[in-house]
Amino acid sequence: MDLLFVLILIGLLQIKHMFADFYLQTPIMLINRAAFVHPGRALHCAIHGFGSFVVFLALGIPLGLAFAVGFAECVVHYTIDFGKGVWSERAGHTPADASYWRAFGVDQTLHHLTYIAMALAVM
Repeated sequence: MDLLFVLILIGLLQIKHMFADFYLQTPIMLINRAAFVHPGRALHCAIHGFGSFVVFLALGIPLGLAFAVGFAECVVHYTIDFGKGVWSERAGHTPADASYWRAFGVDQTLHHLTYIAMALAVM
């Protein structure tokens, strides 16, 4: 797997992330974020996993590997979002607080680092 392929893969995962995190979220995905069992979060993470699965298939990654890595992303994404949800609920910060944006930045950074790990997993 060459550098160009990896850059294209991560670029497509970034675009998928933008849609899944900012265009396809619904109110049910955003409420009660500190609850571990959260149907809205599960749906949100399934969208991420499925989107990654589609990206992998489009780039010729074998079906089983594409499914396994997409499913792993779903689990990791769920865990990251749960951690942010617990921290945000306990802190009670809103978008008017700098700490809210720091938590948002950590959350997004962890998701994007996940994409690097996913690229490594399919190499």
